[in-house]
Order: sequence, then structure tokens, then C-alpha cells
Amino acid sequence: MRAGQSLRGSELRRMEGSRFNTGQLLLVISTIILVITVVLPVAMIVYNVFFYNWSFDWSLFASMLTDPDNLAAMWNTVKISFFVTTLGTVVGLFFAWLIGRSDIPLKGLMKSLFVIPYMFPPFIGAMAWGLLLAPRAGYINKMFMALTGGRTPLFNINTLAGIVFVELCYYFPFVFIQVSGALERMDPTLEESARIAGANQLTVIRRITMPLVVPAIAAGAMLILISSLSHFGVPAILGFSNGIFTLPTKIYELIYRASGSFEGIRQGASLSILLVAVVVLALALQRRVLRTGRYDIIRGKSMRPMLIKLRGWKAPLLAVCFVFLIVTVILPLFTIFGVGFLKAYGVPMKLANMTLNNFKYVLFESRMARDAIRNSFFLSITSAVITMLVGTMIAYVIVKIQPRGKGVLEVLGILPYSIPGIVLAVGVILTWSGAFYLNLYNTIWIILIAYIARYMAFSMKSASASLEQVHDSLEEASRTCGASHFESLLDVTLPLIRPGMVAGFFLIFLPAMRELTTSLLLYGPFTRTMGVAIYSINEEGYTVQACPLAGVAIIIIVIGELILRFVTRERRGQ
Repeated sequence: MRAGQSLRGSELRRMEGSRFNTGQLLLVISTIILVITVVLPVAMIVYNVFFYNWSFDWSLFASMLTDPDNLAAMWNTVKISFFVTTLGTVVGLFFAWLIGRSDIPLKGLMKSLFVIPYMFPPFIGAMAWGLLLAPRAGYINKMFMALTGGRTPLFNINTLAGIVFVELCYYFPFVFIQVSGALERMDPTLEESARIAGANQLTVIRRITMPLVVPAIAAGAMLILISSLSHFGVPAILGFSNGIFTLPTKIYELIYRASGSFEGIRQGASLSILLVAVVVLALALQRRVLRTGRYDIIRGKSMRPMLIKLRGWKAPLLAVCFVFLIVTVILPLFTIFGVGFLKAYGVPMKLANMTLNNFKYVLFESRMARDAIRNSFFLSITSAVITMLVGTMIAYVIVKIQPRGKGVLEVLGILPYSIPGIVLAVGVILTWSGAFYLNLYNTIWIILIAYIARYMAFSMKSASASLEQVHDSLEEASRTCGASHFESLLDVTLPLIRPGMVAGFFLIFLPAMRELTTSLLLYGPFTRTMGVAIYSINEEGYTVQACPLAGVAIIIIVIGELILRFVTRERRGQ
């Protein structure tokens, strides 16, 4: 071994001194877990769509593909996703540039506030806007019609435009977060050199700043696109009443209408293939964009970026920021909690009409609500712990052991989050409903399996980032002193990456607490999650009971988010 070269692969195995060492064991376990949680569900979807009784048969897929209702759902999905992605990218980019490259006041506060919509579950936002802008019963529409004396509402939220508006409100932070980070990392001398060469500010933005943040824009836009393509809650809450279907809601309708029959599940699986195809095309488009050039933005910082003086535009743009935040955060939150305190939905929001009975009922009297809260905590904590440990193990195999085929392991770990949650749910149903002599349908365990698969990517990415910072020489020194591979892993590596593991825990816990799309197809009579319970109660018309439960979910999510920020802040400070 050359001087300074780290021990890897065969050298580490020889140092271990055993034919079947810890690294090989971890590789085998990682492979088995990924096969169970990822490979089998995906394979079962493909088999049930294109095979029948072990014979190739694509007639079902062809019939589903040519059905006018399904084509309409696909077209709605494409339209909604296109407009949400386009508008969300523009909005996120604008606010990221405004905060990162202008002298607008209250930058720190503004940056924190613009992340808040990311915490807000979109389907709860859809509930709130339904309460405000329903054609006849919405509070804003009723107020508008009372003031104008007309019968035409200000805005009908139960339309494609309404779905686009709500998803835009809660998906733009994907671009905002990505671009803000890229602008902070960018070497400001690149922009300054262009100014010295005589370029005006508009030219600098168009020719230097924007091209260099293309990867961040593309990454954020892709997250918006995938989220919009696969999201169930917003189109279901706002679209069902007006006969508007997307592919996720159509898949749900097919399975729900068939009362869980195998034929209904096969039909849903056929549309799942179609939905995956749309997502794959989107991912291919992103890669094509990123292959068009190099995007080196970090070269060392010798100066702070020159801020654009807003002058007379400072106050109007600051007002725009706060109005946007009021619309996306304050107003929906006020509506959810306000309606939650009302004696009955539709009565004026006055103190005389307020009561604590709804919160009391949800927290202490409703068995379904209590079960939902308990199930969500159990699933979120359990899936976060298991996925954190399994994801760390897989990341260790990929980063430190580096076996042949590590790329396959990485793809399998990320794949479940890249495909729509409702597609994953269909695959889990097909796999764990008796196909392999184990029927977990209508149990909490089938939801747990789906959560582990769904959020594996979060744990792997968090652990991989931490493992990359742990130099191989630390583990090698321990091994040289006589420690086994397992002892080195336990005593050296794991303590060093503990902050990353804790961050990974909360990155899984938070989305699991607000999850709806995946669990909606998997829950049983006694395994509802908070997301499912909120959706079900609202759909049954018990709005004043759904809102308090939604309020409880928001409080839990906010507390978890604050803990996550504290943990990651401590990690950065180390």
C-alpha cells in the first residue's frame, strides 16, 4: 500500500482475519432489507400489470391506458404539475434572490418565515382554503357576496386553478431553500468581475447569477414536480366535489370503488405504471438540463456579495413578502384553529361562538382521534428509529465498504421516495396481502413497512453526508490497535456520526407524522393515522372535529421542526 493511502476493501478484510467479516454481513443484511422493502413491491406491480397466471398479458394496461376517464386524469395531472412547477419555481427563485442579493430589511426573519410553508401539510392547507373559498359556504366568498350583493363567488377553490394555487403555496419552498443555499455558497467575485468588466446589474443576473444556480433551480423544481405529480390530498379535497381527478386520486378511486378487490388493485397498479412513467420522464428532463454545462460556484470567498439597492422599492417589496406569508401561512392557520373552536361550522367567528369542546372531544373523547394520534406516534417513532439504523447501515456499506454494485444499493434506497407514495402503497398491498403467505393487510405493520421504504432515502443521505466527513484513518487506527471491524464501527464511527443520525431521525419523523398519500390505501379499521383521520372526518362533513385534530398535528410538526433545527444547528457548530 502506498504511503498515505487508506485501507480499503481487501486490506480491511485481511485485517479482519475472518472469511465472513462484519462488512460482508452488513452488505448481506442491507441487500435483504432492500429486496424486501423495495424490489418485491416494485416487481409485484410490474407482474400484476403485465402478467396473469404467469402468462404475459398487457390487455389490462392497454384498456386502462385508453380509458377516457383515465386519460382525463392523466391530462389533469400534467396540467396541475406543469403550472405548479413553473409558478413555484418563479416564486421561490424571486424570494430567494430578493433575500440573498438585495438590501431588503429583516433578512434573517424573512428567511425563516419563508420556510414555514414547507412544514405545513398541503392537505391541511387545502382544508383551510376550502373553508375560506368554497363557492357558497367559504367565509371569504360569503363576505364578498354579502358586500357586493351578488351571487358569484370571488374565487372557486374547487377547480384546477384552486388546486394549482394551494399546491403553489406549499411547494415553492423547495426552490426557495435550494436557491438560497446556492446563492450563499456562490463566490461573489464571479459577479463582481462581471461588474468590473462593465456589465450592468440585469446582465450580471442574467449571464452570471442565474446560470450558476441552475442545478439548485433544477433540484428544487424537480422536488415540486414530483410532489405535485404524486400528491393525493389537495386534488382529493378540492377536486372530488367537482369531478376533477388526477392519477393519484383516480388510483385511489379505482381501489376504493372495488372495495379492495384484487381486480381493483390490478387496475390501480396499471395507472401506477403510468404515473411512474411520467415521473421518470421528469427525472430524465432534469438530467438533460444539468448536462448542458458546468456549474462551478464555489471557489472560495474573498468578499461579500454586492447587494442591490432597492431604494424606493424596499417598502413595497417588503409588503409583498409579508402579504404572501399572510396568505400562505397566517390565514390558513387562523382558519384551521378558528374553525376548530367554533360551536358549529358556518357560524360567524365571534367570541360568543367559540368553545373548547371540539378540542376536548378530539383529545379525550373520540376513540378514533386518540387511536389516530397513538398510531401516528407509533409509526413515526418506530419507522424513524428503524429507518435511521437501516439507512445508516446501508450508507456505511456504500461509503466505507464500497462493494461492487454499490450504485445499485444506492438506487434501490432512493427509489421508493422517487416514485409516488400511492404507487408504493399499491406495491406493498400486492406484496404483503398473502402473495408470500403473509397477510399484513389492514394491520399497522403494512403501514410501517411502507414508511420504512418510503423514507429510507432521508436516512441514507443524512448518514452518507456524516460518513463522508469521517476519515478512514480513524477506523484504521482502531483496527491496527486490535479492535475488530464491529468494535471500530461501534466505538469510533457511530459516535462521530451520531448528530447526522439524530438529524435523519427527525427528517423521517416529521413527514411520517403528516403523511396521508401512502397510508390512505393501507389503513384498517383500527390503524388510521392522523393524516387519514383528518381527511376522513373532513370528508364525512364533521369539519369542526377535523380542524382541532389538524391543529394538533400542526403543533406536533412545528415542535419537531424546532427540535430538528436545534440539532442541526448544534451539528454545524461542532
